[in-house]
Amino acid sequence: MSDRRRAAERRGRRGEWSAALWLGLKGYRILGQRLRTPFGEIDLVALHRGVLVIVEVKARPTLAAGLEAVGPRQQQRIERAAVWLAHARGLGATPIRLDVVVTRPWRWPAHLQDAWRAQR
Repeated sequence: MSDRRRAAERRGRRGEWSAALWLGLKGYRILGQRLRTPFGEIDLVALHRGVLVIVEVKARPTLAAGLEAVGPRQQQRIERAAVWLAHARGLGATPIRLDVVVTRPWRWPAHLQDAWRAQR
């Protein structure tokens, strides 16, 4: 693994850790981090007010760059992974919300609730 790739991996892990901490402080119950599914990895899974919250975390220098990094293909992959995970955990009837948290240097994490709607 190259030095750049290792640095990006560390940034991503720090971003996921700070996003989990931030959401926990906001009353979210973190159910898991970096959960693997047949459709790909889910960064964070939380429960909040009876809703299963699937969180994509992006560590980027700006909010715009973080939001831009979650394109339509990635959204579809996350949607499929979220539905699979909900059924695998016995939460198939639980409403699912898709959020994005963008972590930026020296700023509070930006949490966008309901960042996009699943195309079911």
